[in-house]
Amino acid sequence: MIERKPDWLRVRIPAGSGYQEVRGILDKYHLNTVCDEAICPNRGQCFQSGTATFMILGRNCTRNCRFCNVTGATPEKVDAGEPLNVALAVRDLGLKYVVITSVTRDDLPDGGAGHFAGTVSEIRRINPETKVELLIPDFQGDRDALMKIIECNPDVLGHNIETVPSLYSRVRPEADYIQSLEVLSNAKEMGYTGKTKSGIMVGLGETESEVISVLKDLRKHNCDFLTVGQYLTPSKLHIPLVEYIHPDQFKKYKDKAYSMGFEYVASSPLVRSSYMAHEALEHTNT
Repeated sequence: MIERKPDWLRVRIPAGSGYQEVRGILDKYHLNTVCDEAICPNRGQCFQSGTATFMILGRNCTRNCRFCNVTGATPEKVDAGEPLNVALAVRDLGLKYVVITSVTRDDLPDGGAGHFAGTVSEIRRINPETKVELLIPDFQGDRDALMKIIECNPDVLGHNIETVPSLYSRVRPEADYIQSLEVLSNAKEMGYTGKTKSGIMVGLGETESEVISVLKDLRKHNCDFLTVGQYLTPSKLHIPLVEYIHPDQFKKYKDKAYSMGFEYVASSPLVRSSYMAHEALEHTNT
């Protein structure tokens, strides 16, 4: 049985005027955030500081990953007005850095890649100074879909590896470890010149050596930025937590990753793939 949540994972309940302002703008434009859908432990801090990670293409995912709180159900009709609404929300929030992610839409011919590109186009039309990071699904390995993402040229292109290969069948049964790695390397090989990024959760029963092996694989596939965070079970219906990883172990992973050549590493219990995402570019541009 897992012990009670340690002190380093305790966060304040979302509140305050900043939180309410962000919530109001999201409601005004009928937008979803991964912050809410994935029950991110940092959403109070991010909303309070006026930041959010937008989740496009609806709230329902065509896959049923056992770690994720996003709903796996019949996908919604794609909202053609969503790219503009995201751009207007970015303007109203005064964001200088924005992260766009999505549910997985295996039902769409291009997996939603064109919708991502349209969203980037609208953001840059209305907010030309804003940096854009995309956190994309695997598009089932479709290179044409990936090219649509490359052509819109996000400042950072992310795709999360999520866990170690031995746990894929339990954690990501509809995904493929090698295919996820190839999203990152294919992007560079197909002409993407920005920074690539990936993230892994720990606490699912993986070993230290398995995590290190994943980091090596990511570097071999030209991944530039890395996030490592603690897995937290969204509900009793999801894959159970095996252990809370001590902050000292996160530092060990961080140091190891830097020694491998990652340009930026965020590794601590509360880190999520989009948390304080702007820091990576700032770090590499100084």
